[in-house]
This record gives sequence, structure tokens and C-alpha cells, in this order.
Amino acid sequence: MPQADKQSNYNFIDLFAGAGGLSEGFIQAGFRPVAHVEMNEYASKTLETRSAYYYLKNTGQLSLYKQYLSGKINREEFMKQIPASVTKTILNETLSNETIPNVFKTIDGIMKIRGIETIDVIVGGPPCQAYSLVGRAQSSHMETPMEEDPRNYLYKLYARFLKKYQPRMFVFENVTGIASAQGGTIWKNLQKYLKHVGYEIECREQNAQTFGVLQNRRRMIIVGWLKNSGLAYPDFIEKKADAVVNDLFIDLPKLHPGERNNAYAKKKPSHYVTETGIRTKDDVLTLQNCRPNIERDIKIYERAIELWNDGHKRLNYNNLPEELKTHKNRHSFVDRFKVVEGDEPCCHTILAHLSKDGHYFIHPDINQHRSITVREAARIQSFPDSYYFEGPRTSQFVQIGNAVPPLMARGIAEGIFAQLHGEDADGQQ
Repeated sequence: MPQADKQSNYNFIDLFAGAGGLSEGFIQAGFRPVAHVEMNEYASKTLETRSAYYYLKNTGQLSLYKQYLSGKINREEFMKQIPASVTKTILNETLSNETIPNVFKTIDGIMKIRGIETIDVIVGGPPCQAYSLVGRAQSSHMETPMEEDPRNYLYKLYARFLKKYQPRMFVFENVTGIASAQGGTIWKNLQKYLKHVGYEIECREQNAQTFGVLQNRRRMIIVGWLKNSGLAYPDFIEKKADAVVNDLFIDLPKLHPGERNNAYAKKKPSHYVTETGIRTKDDVLTLQNCRPNIERDIKIYERAIELWNDGHKRLNYNNLPEELKTHKNRHSFVDRFKVVEGDEPCCHTILAHLSKDGHYFIHPDINQHRSITVREAARIQSFPDSYYFEGPRTSQFVQIGNAVPPLMARGIAEGIFAQLHGEDADGQQ
């Protein structure tokens, strides 16, 4: 990783920040956050908690954070001990033409107080459901047709931030379906908008697996840079993990449906989780609790795991005994019960759908016959164990499923740094 002291001069704003996956990667790479803007209340609280973590880490007070994670103090007591200057950088706001002026005013105030004259990078990606292929497949069942979804045009608000702050570079992350949404019209207009406010742009499909994440997660990563700046789309360094997905679970306690256990197992953690920083010696385990399951689902889970272990076969819903079938739809989503590929170098994409049920993310251990926990999902996404997600379990799963894996974000940040630092070095010669 590039040296943090070189990067500490670079700052960023995170728009549509979610739970902070992109931010986490940029912070790990040494960038300093100026502000995070996020509409969801629980995700905003997660961002507040993470900002509090970094404040306490930098001031040598992590024992207070451990008290909170251990349940020795509640969140209100915890946050009372965090300066307002830390928490006020989290803007829980729905971006719109009406709200943007006040958001600008708040960010300008933060910059003035901290003596920041320019913004180096803006990162973020508007909510992606309106662009996703899955979302479009389901749009016929929605009250608002997908082509009329206002989220299709949030890139215009992103462009307003670019126009005002003129960062040297920006990162715009989204699902691969963005390129074909509405027959490609949105994609063409998006490019036109971003170029109109003074940027050259390039888009490439990236896979989280090539950044060392144990997950097959394809995303479109648009990078922009000021025209005539000499900057370019980074050539991200490929990192191949010498690990399999089960390496994420070795040191986590085994659970049965409905159980909770926030004590690490006695088994030594894998090299993967220690080398990536997912687990450190000072961590407190949280969110290792799983859903309860009815007996019918447990039987289905066991069949799915047996098939996977027998030559990586997948369960077809139509092949279940009649007494285990409850869905009338026998033509689509016949793979609705799916085991996480524990013995493979990567698993299938973690989705926000985890909030509805865990059938698509069954733990590979047949003796546990359950869906994955919030912490297991977070590890698959490469979030550190010190990362705490606020809100009810359903919201925690949504936050994790929608996030950019921090390990991927860190690789992107390192590429952005190389571009910015190269320009700065050239300018000093």
C-alpha cells in the first residue's frame, strides 16, 4: 500500500455514501474524509459510529469503542463522548435540487473550519436499483415503472457537486446494468453531463475478486479527471488472494438457526483475515447472530449443502419433495436456495436481498444448516470486524449488500493516489 503520510494531504467527499464501503477503502489508503452524504437514517448512524471509531483510534481511546461494542455502554452514552466536529461531517440528507444548497453550505462550513481550500476527490454512486438488471426484471410488479424511477437521474445531482467543488478526480460506482438502462439512453446522458462540467471520463468494468475480495462482484467504475490535467484512468494493481471463502469463517463461532455468539472461536484466524486487516488482535466480535428457521427450511438447506458438497451441484427448487415446496412459481428463481461457495476462491455476489431472507446465502457447513450472519456477510464484503453496522438486522444486511467492498475501494483509492501524486510530483520538478 502507498505510504499514508504521502496521502494524508488528499481529501474527499462521499456522496450517496451508504454504510461507507467506499469511504473505508479511501480512509485505509490515507485519504481524509471531509463529508459523507447519505439519506438512510441507519446507514448514517453507521457512518457516525465509524467516524467515532477513527477519532478514538487517532486519539488513543479505543477502549471506549470496545465498551460500546461489548454492550457496557449504550449508543447515546457512547456518542456523548464524541466531539460534534466529528459527527457533523455525516449529513443524513436526501439529495435533491431543494436540499443541495443547504448541503453545499454545510460542507463549505466544514471546509472553512478545517482550513480546506480545495476538494481533491469526490466518490460515490447513486442508489443502483433503478439500473440493476434484477430490478428491471421485477419492474412490472412495481407501482412506479422502472423507466420513471427518479433514481435514474441522480447523476445530475452528482454532477452539481463536481461543478461546484471541481475536484481533480472523481469515482462514480454503479452496477453493470447502468450501461444498458433504457436502451443506453441514461448512460449516454450521464457521460454527457459529467463531461459538461469539465471532466474527461472513462468507464471500465471491475470485479472485486481482482482486488483480493473473496467474492465475484462485478461493478462499473467510472473515473473522471479535470480536462487538460494530464490525469488518466488508473491501472489498478491486481491482487489475487491465496484463500478460499471458508477462510473467512474459521475463527467464528458455529451457530444453529436463531443462535447468537459474540465470542471468537478458539481456532486461529486464517492468514487471509489477518493480512487484510479484517481481524486484528484488538477486535471485539459483534453481529454474529443468525435468523431462526422453520424445520422445512432447515431440511431444504441440508439438501442444498449436500448437493454442493457432491461435486458442486446446485439445488433446483422443482426437484424438492412436494411437502417441502411452498412457492407456486416453478418457472423462475428455481435456484432460490443457494449455498455460499466455501471451498472456492470466491462466492457469488452478496446482495441487499439478504434482508428479506437468507435462502440465497446458506452457510456451507451442513452441521450449522443456516443462513449466514451479518458478520459473515460483512467479512465476505471485506469489512473489518471493527466495523459496526447500526440499526435492525434487516437494515444491516441492506447496508452490507449495497456497499462497495472496502478492500476493492482501497485498491481504487491507491490507483487514484498514484495519479494525483504523479501529477503533484511532476509539478514539483
